[in-house]
Order: sequence, then C-alpha cells, then structure tokens
Amino acid sequence: MPVHVQSHVRQVTFNQARLDQLARAILSAVGAASGELGILLVGDQRMRGLNRRYRGKDCTTDVLAFSMRNAWSPHASCPPPGPLGDVVVAVPTAIRQAKQGQRSLDEELTVLLVHGILHLCGYDHERNEREARRMHRREQKILRSLVRWPKLVERAARASKAR
Repeated sequence: MPVHVQSHVRQVTFNQARLDQLARAILSAVGAASGELGILLVGDQRMRGLNRRYRGKDCTTDVLAFSMRNAWSPHASCPPPGPLGDVVVAVPTAIRQAKQGQRSLDEELTVLLVHGILHLCGYDHERNEREARRMHRREQKILRSLVRWPKLVERAARASKAR
C-alpha cells in the first residue's frame, strides 16, 4: 500500500516517514491496508480554492477527501484493491483548531487524517445524523487504537506552534 505525502507549506516541516506509518496504521484499522493513498498538506488559500471548486463552498476547511473509488460501501467486508484517493489537509486551519482545542498539532493532524481516510472509505457525516454518529464512533475507535500520538511535526515556525 503506497502512501504518497506532499507538503506545500513552509511554516511547518513534517516527518514524512511518521506520516506514512500513521496512514498505514489507519488504513489497516479500516480494512483498506492494500489501498494506495495520497496525503497533501496545503495552505488555507489553496484549500479554499479546492473547496470552492469541488464543493461550491467559498471558504477554507480543515480536510477534504477525493476518492478514486465510486461505490465502495463501508458496510462491505473489505474494499476493492487499488488507489483509495487523496486526503488534503489545510495546515494553517489545523494549527488554529489545535490551539482552540488545546491539543498539539500532531494530535490535530492525526484526527484530520483519520477523518479524511474514513471519507475515502465511504463514511459521510453530512449524509444524515445516523451516519454522522456512525462515523464519529469509528473515528474514536481508530484514535483509541493508536498506541500513542505520533510525532509528525519536525519544525514549526515560532508563530505557528500549536502547543
């Protein structure tokens, strides 16, 4: 299961090997260990453009998921092999959310990655309240399964630290 990580932000440097390990652990937890995943770390401006173009919402958001699979249901026993899709994370938004939630940027990025991967696997909290609860329970189960929060951030500009 290849995981491709690409960062387009300057204020934070990420440990790509740890991001890769985390993504693989999450994919394994959702039963998609053979899936191929892309992770793109971007700024708010780029995220706003993506959100506007693909969702019709002219604002930034924390995470977007672009699935390469059409009709895989999370109720299926296992996903089909092949590319899963891409998870895009807005790093400045993640920094703000980490500060607001009084958690580290590592924790926030982990939560966003779990959320994005679940979207790629067919979970959709925007569909209805029942699906939102189902997705939230799955997120919590995966987060609890992680032995400890991975150290993903290697360097953050002084003004960007989210601790």
